[in-house]
Amino acid sequence: MATFENIKPGMTAEQSVVVTEKLAAMHTKPPVLSTPMMIELMEVVSKDMVQALLPDGFITVGYEVHIKHKAAAPVGAEVKAWAHLTEVDGRKLLFEVKVTMDEKIIGEGLHRRTIIPYSG
Repeated sequence: MATFENIKPGMTAEQSVVVTEKLAAMHTKPPVLSTPMMIELMEVVSKDMVQALLPDGFITVGYEVHIKHKAAAPVGAEVKAWAHLTEVDGRKLLFEVKVTMDEKIIGEGLHRRTIIPYSG
């Protein structure tokens, strides 16, 4: 049976990205980071934090998000996605996540992932 003892509460990770049209809600004036893409940034930083610590043949998948999109980030702005692992319960992981632009919080909330076997 696989063990996941290297994955512990307290771990943090962050990734920076520039908001492009691909990440933006183009129907707004001006175009800004869309909510689905903001959530994807949160999921990616959470996934990437733990992936290298998993045994071969395992990945994580997201299964729950509780997110508030609090402010706009225009195309061209640099945003930082940040994740903090707050809880590990067997294969279930709970992350506090946020996206910021400079010191301004663009979005924040909680994200849950679970570790699964994967042969693809």
